[in-house]
Amino acid sequence: MSASNLKILVGDDSILARKQLKDVITKYTDNPEFIEAANGQEAVDKYSETNPDLVFLDIVMPVKDGISAVKDIIAINNKAKIIIVSSVGTQNQLKSAIEAGAKDFIQKPIRSEQVEAVINSHAGGN
Repeated sequence: MSASNLKILVGDDSILARKQLKDVITKYTDNPEFIEAANGQEAVDKYSETNPDLVFLDIVMPVKDGISAVKDIIAINNKAKIIIVSSVGTQNQLKSAIEAGAKDFIQKPIRSEQVEAVINSHAGGN
């Protein structure tokens, strides 16, 4: 699969953060379909409904945090490609996210080259 026609779930409680991430992703993909979630539980529910190719999740979100959401999504599909996008980059949280099943981590503020590298690395075959 190339980086075209990807279904991408973006979970962040900040509308601005979701928009910024979608704008950057759009630079490196052709015709992406975005699904948005404003909290961790919504991200899990929308993952279950839509089975996206890639998932970008913040850690600090209401209702359910990103690490709990990662665990729930991995329980649905252990091959889910989840990338944590967070300004909360402590080693413990990063380790917890990876142990829960996240495949990668992008530090906020988002840099275009990080997003490009993640898409190139994880948008391959399912």
